[in-house]
Amino acid sequence: MILKKNKVKLLAFTIPFIFSACTSTSNQAPVTYVNPQTSQPMSLALEYKDFKAAADELVKELLESGILDHPQGGRYVIAVATIKNDTTQNIDVDQLLSDIKSTLLKSGKVVISGAVSTTDKDEMLYEIRKLRGNKEFNQKTLPGQGQLIAPDFLLSGKIIQRTYYLGNKKKVEYYFILKLIDTRTGLVVWEGKKVIGKLGGKNVSTW
Repeated sequence: MILKKNKVKLLAFTIPFIFSACTSTSNQAPVTYVNPQTSQPMSLALEYKDFKAAADELVKELLESGILDHPQGGRYVIAVATIKNDTTQNIDVDQLLSDIKSTLLKSGKVVISGAVSTTDKDEMLYEIRKLRGNKEFNQKTLPGQGQLIAPDFLLSGKIIQRTYYLGNKKKVEYYFILKLIDTRTGLVVWEGKKVIGKLGGKNVSTW
């Protein structure tokens, strides 16, 4: 009899707690994409599907631009710098770079240089110049004074975050930016931007 009373007391205590938890969760505004064409997001933070969507669209635009169509039917050599993370999140940019490199290689229009490795775009351009005189490299493919030849292009990028408050809502925009630089001249020959926007309650975290 005492055991039954304890069960009743425990049940009476547990039900309000569960109800309270459910009510607290239901009071939070749902997170939705600004662009409804994509699937339902899990949070205001960047997710892998965001990386994938950005990488696929940007590389598609780059390939369709014609910049990487070699006039002799060959393949251009591209050096890839890291993607600079200018957001409040700890983003695995290597994952994004992997998607970008994979799509570029599958196009058959380029090969990715593994000879020059650094994270910074400007440092990479400098490293390319330093190959001059290195006997391990074919000097005919290296940049001469004032003229860079190998690699043909440098791909760099950045992710920028912008946060806005609209009443009791929070809107977060992520800008994925890719730039293709002609290493012979240092000129930006192509630039693409993909914007992913998310809208949720103002108290929803972005990480």
